[in-house]
Parts: sequence; C-alpha cells; structure tokens
Amino acid sequence: MLGDPDRRQVAVYIPDEVAAARGPVPLFVALAPFTGSGLKLTAWQAFGESLPLRVDRLIAEGTMGPIVLAMPDAFTSLGGNQYLDSPVLGRWSSFIHEDLVPALERRYPAGASPARRALFGRSSGGYGALVNAMKHPNFWGAVASHSGDADFDLLYRSDLPKAASALARFDGDPVAFISHLQQQPKVDGKDFYALMILAMAASYDPQPERPLGIQFPADVRTCALDVESWERWRRWDPLALAEEPDCVAALRSLKSLFIDCGSRDQYNLHFGNRRLSDTLRRGGVEHVYEEFPDGHSGVDYRLDRSLPLLYAALVDNTPAT
Repeated sequence: MLGDPDRRQVAVYIPDEVAAARGPVPLFVALAPFTGSGLKLTAWQAFGESLPLRVDRLIAEGTMGPIVLAMPDAFTSLGGNQYLDSPVLGRWSSFIHEDLVPALERRYPAGASPARRALFGRSSGGYGALVNAMKHPNFWGAVASHSGDADFDLLYRSDLPKAASALARFDGDPVAFISHLQQQPKVDGKDFYALMILAMAASYDPQPERPLGIQFPADVRTCALDVESWERWRRWDPLALAEEPDCVAALRSLKSLFIDCGSRDQYNLHFGNRRLSDTLRRGGVEHVYEEFPDGHSGVDYRLDRSLPLLYAALVDNTPAT
C-alpha cells in the first residue's frame, strides 16, 4: 500500500572455503534492524567489521565453518518492518519462506533442509527471526535474536506521547505526516518516534480500509490508548506468542535458540527478554539466554558469540526434533 518496490536485492556472501566443502553448507539468513537493510550489513565500518568480514574472521579462527550468508534488503517507506505479512508493508514472512530460501537453495550449495538453515538478526531483525521461527515450525534449524523486541507495553507505550505530539501537527493524519517526511532532507528526532510507531502499527494492526492502512493506537489529542487496537498489537508480542502451544512446539523443534540483550538497553528490552526467557523455560523450550553490560546499539560484536553456536548446531548430525 506504500508503493514500495516488490522486487528486492539480496546480498549473498560465499566464503572461499565453501568451494572446498563436501556437500551443502549451512544457509544463514540475516535480518537487518529497523532503519537498516541487508545491503548495509555488507558495508565498511569504522572500528568494526562488516558481516561478511566477521564471518571470514570467525572461519579463520576456527570457531565456525563455511556458510552461505544471505542479507535481504527489507527497507520500507516507513523505515523498515518486522518481517511479518502485512497488506501495508508487504508479505515479508512469505517472501522469506516461499521465495527467498527456495531460490537461494536452488542457486547455491547451501541449506536444503531445516537442519541446515539459520535465521538471525538484531532489534527488529531479532524479533523477526524469533517470531518467524515460532510461526514456521520445522523450517529453521537454528535461530538467534539479539536485543529483539519483547514486552510491547514497556517497549512502545512510553513512545506513544512523543509520536502523538509529532502527529498532532498534522491533525493525526499519517498520510500528511509521511508526505511531510518525504519532503525533508532528514528525519529529525521528534519525528522518528512517530515514524517508528506507524511502522509498527502497519505490522501489528494493519487496517487496509484506512488511508495507507495505518491506525495510530491512541487518541492523538489525549494519547488515551485505543484498547482494541492495542490488544491486536499485543497478540504479536513474543511474550504472548510464547504462551501459545503451537509457537512453543515450533521453538522446541529448533536445534539451537540463542537470545541475548544488553543489561542497559535504552528501550527496556532487557526486561522483556528476561520475561521471555523465563516463559520459554517454563514451556520447556531449551535455549541460551545471555545479558551483557551494554545498550541497544553498536553491539554487533555479540555475533561472535551467536554465529558459532548456530553453526555448531547445524553441523551436528543429530536431527532437529
């Protein structure tokens, strides 16, 4: 509904070691965070590494073996998405499972079975990795969620007043607000939260009959919560999904599930991920949960911990159950 392109680039990195591998290697799919793109994951970084360079180093250090690494562009006019199917943002979950992975496995010597596929990401990408594993049983073998969205009440509700104030300048009209942003040289701080909340509304509570299919989940003048809309949002909260038997069973089928979060996360995600881990343990979902003394951004170094774990699980001959 936003008019975004439905043909997307996917950066694919194949380490030199793949050529010497005997048979298919694991397929790793990386989901970028909000305002990011898989294409950005390939970029040079000051005092850091691109994702392909990190994979090269981990292989050279012997902590993991060769993989085929796919980094899809999933950017949207609203700054990104949560990798769900939405009439507003697109059928992103279906794209990953019905189009992207089959195409990669036809073209490259990778994957070909759930036990050889890994999905991972940070922030919105971490959310997308976890929720798609919940909703697509027996498709993935290993999943990592770094600082993924969890506990929507703590994560989003504190941003609703800031978003409402930004939208109030346009009488609460998301079409007028987005049109204004498209004419600006940059997105400033006071508008970013409104853009993010609109993107989340388009993911969790799309309303195709409305202009652009977006409904703000509160009254713009009073910021009083729209209870029915918010309840539709909360159905997509990992804390709620982790109570659903089908989602729990899907996570149990994974060979490896890794979740982490900074203990100083600016968006309060450490609280939500702690609750998520507790809920998963009660549900009998084996997983690794770790916290580290840092915030939400600049934490790609945590991939040094997760990627070798995912790889080890996928090359283990024990089948996923």
